[in-house]
Amino acid sequence: MCEMACSFIKYQVLDYTKSHIKHFFDEKTKSFEAIYCLHCEDPICAVVCPTDAISKDSITGIVKINNAKCIGCKNCIIICPLSAPWFDEERKISVKCDLCDGDPECVKKCSPLALRFIKRDEAKKLWEKIYSV
Repeated sequence: MCEMACSFIKYQVLDYTKSHIKHFFDEKTKSFEAIYCLHCEDPICAVVCPTDAISKDSITGIVKINNAKCIGCKNCIIICPLSAPWFDEERKISVKCDLCDGDPECVKKCSPLALRFIKRDEAKKLWEKIYSV
């Protein structure tokens, strides 16, 4: 549902391939995991963008791609450790989650409540709890 909500809010179609959130099945944990932009504190994708199309909002912390400035070089996709940005073949630009400007549709439509929209420090604590081994 989260992927459908994302594709619909961004492209007005129900299409998994157009979602800014992706999922995969982890054989080790036997669970599904979501891949999406983490809106890094220091986004390396912004550093490698030759046209300064990627910026981080100093107030909200949301990292966005300016579609008008993106030239589709794919540097952001290559450098991102999660490959969260993806290349939109139709528009010939890189696109990624923009957290729906602070009101993420994927979270609102996640039926099993697997997605949460929380502050970065809370997310770090949760990450450590889940993945510390």
